Amino acid sequence: MIEYLHTLDRWGLFVANQTHSPWGDQVMIFFTDRFVWIPAYVVLLAALGYHYRRQALLLIPMLLLSVGLADYISSSLFKPYFARLRPCHDPELSAALNLVNGCGGQFGFMSSHAANTTAVAVFLGLVLPRRFWLAKVLVIIWAALVSYSRMYLGAHYPSDVLAGVVLGGGLAWGVAGLYERAESRYYSRLGGHLTEESV
Repeated sequence: MIEYLHTLDRWGLFVANQTHSPWGDQVMIFFTDRFVWIPAYVVLLAALGYHYRRQALLLIPMLLLSVGLADYISSSLFKPYFARLRPCHDPELSAALNLVNGCGGQFGFMSSHAANTTAVAVFLGLVLPRRFWLAKVLVIIWAALVSYSRMYLGAHYPSDVLAGVVLGGGLAWGVAGLYERAESRYYSRLGGHLTEESV
């Protein structure tokens, strides 16, 4: 059973990695590049701060908490503990992969990109009012493209990405629950709640 899952993992990796093109390479590099998503997160935080003003004093730290936990657990705990080589560092696989963006760190389980972006998407999806459905859809698409790019570029197995998605989503769900419990107490002091009627 374990061998079958490992074979399936490799098959999924090659399906994503081999269906490439010059245009697709550039798109996937764009979505995985830290010099793209870091400024994007800065813009997102600025937009939340501008829109919610004082209310953002709770919203933004809770969002950062969910992402920070996802990043720390995936990068500092799971990767060194499991010490699973990235596909691009595996001598049995690297020669057969299309590596158009380097490789990154040595270990790959689990994907921090997937964990972090999923944490953002799930947290905002849970706490923002329904009127912001378009923003929710966009962050979900962003998280999906970033996660897929890690397999496309040969940096992670599908199981690395799936584990990151589960971790980031689970942490964001838990932090969103804490946020909702703190919301009424905190916002009552500010004269309102983060609801569709108050934004």
